[in-house]
Amino acid sequence: MPVHAIAVGPGPLTAAEVLAVARANAPVRLTPEARDLVVESRERVRGLAAEPRAVYGVSTGFGALATRHIPAERRADLQRSLVRSHAAGTGPAVESEVVRAMMALRLRTLAAGRSGVRPETVDALVGMLNAGLTPVVHEYGSLGCSGDLAPLAAVALALMGEGEVIDGEGRRRPAAEALPAAGLRPVELAEKEGLALTNGTDGMLGMLLLALADLRRLLDVADVTAAMTVEALLGTDRVFADDLQRLRPHPGQAVSAARMTALLAGSEIMASHRGPDCPLVQDAYSLRCAPQVHGAARDTLDHASSVAERELAAVIDNPVVLPDGRVESNGNFHGAPLAYVLDFLAIPLADVASMAERRTDRMLDVHRSHGLPPFLAVDAGVDSGHMIAQYTQAAIVSELKRLATPASVDSIPSSAMQEDHVSLGWSAARKLRRAVDGLTSVLAVELVTSARALDLRAPLRPAAATGAVRDLLRGTVPPPGPDRHLAPEIHAAEELVRSGAVLTVVAGHLPSGPATDHDHPPAADPRPR
Repeated sequence: MPVHAIAVGPGPLTAAEVLAVARANAPVRLTPEARDLVVESRERVRGLAAEPRAVYGVSTGFGALATRHIPAERRADLQRSLVRSHAAGTGPAVESEVVRAMMALRLRTLAAGRSGVRPETVDALVGMLNAGLTPVVHEYGSLGCSGDLAPLAAVALALMGEGEVIDGEGRRRPAAEALPAAGLRPVELAEKEGLALTNGTDGMLGMLLLALADLRRLLDVADVTAAMTVEALLGTDRVFADDLQRLRPHPGQAVSAARMTALLAGSEIMASHRGPDCPLVQDAYSLRCAPQVHGAARDTLDHASSVAERELAAVIDNPVVLPDGRVESNGNFHGAPLAYVLDFLAIPLADVASMAERRTDRMLDVHRSHGLPPFLAVDAGVDSGHMIAQYTQAAIVSELKRLATPASVDSIPSSAMQEDHVSLGWSAARKLRRAVDGLTSVLAVELVTSARALDLRAPLRPAAATGAVRDLLRGTVPPPGPDRHLAPEIHAAEELVRSGAVLTVVAGHLPSGPATDHDHPPAADPRPR
């Protein structure tokens, strides 16, 4: 489907618009209102540049070198030197979606008319995005204060026709070659523009927005895989009933419990043990408390989203041109608000993964799986079943616990103690991205394992929703049989999780609202709980 151009004006972009630019390569355009504000603020900077007094970022050096006044004839050199020296990143190239999100967010700040850049510089950034040219940005170099200097400098370097870019065909090319091939001209930066292009928190915010979108999907998938495991382990859905959830009115918990209730509706497996003869008393915490853990993660996600919304409305630059014409220094480039929530999200993510790993382990343990074969093997002893798939989960969960160690509690001084406290928000964002990938893999293993366990409960049939997910997986992963190469099956499940296919399949079996109908709770399970 065609992707409509995103209008970038002085107002905030939405998260969906940033994601469209980052992941769907949506084109962008500058609104007339934004262009007028850009012209107006540039005139103010032009006037300051002509004055004999030193103005930070206009006629001075930067950081600890801000005390030096730079004569007019050297200011173009100053801008080039700033960008070249600040583009000092190292390590592997950052993902293109991160760089495009960062570019879109920097464009939005420039469009607010508070940075004093020229219209042609803004147009150059628009042109690069629309041409599908993504500057090569390296992973290491940002301290998260003053913003994401090294990553944004790599973008500015490409605008100048230096450094490297990834073109629309995925080729890594010199910017000096790729720009003219796309009909673009390198920019010669003027006063203030080097700072305006590099002094922002756009990398951190971009990665937060991408992670929020991924985590909303993954928490929905976690409800699905948890429900499949509850069903496979002959658990009860009575504990998810709305009247019980209302006793602890956390909104995320209510959503997860209602989703799991709806996912398990009509299950023959669940109905098979709803009588007084069932010897089970209470399910393990990893089953019974799934809504509480998933729900707390959802509520944490909502808090992080509120921070992102405020950041989307922010103008991050230093100095800034105010509506009354003043040019003032400020500290809004500090990444603490973003760093905290980026770190915070890694904690519930690790916990959700840990709980999923515990559920998987229960399905493999003959002493706790209520009749399932050891490790779900067809011929236990000859076959190992899913034994090592759980090892993989355990290894990832251990890594996720390490990634949950916050970066924002650290700080390391720089720039001759001028920048004596930094946020390390970029580092928090990078580890969160790795954690998102880890949770995807952990849920994929639970999906593969619970689907196999449901098959082994035949002839009893699972619920319509969980059965549909099992059938979706069976399109690429065969049913239970002798041991076979398991890694491709986990990879196939990862793709189903990552693509949203799992949620598409269950959508028709869930209520249209965020939760199920509170007026019709599930029938009571007679077993004591």
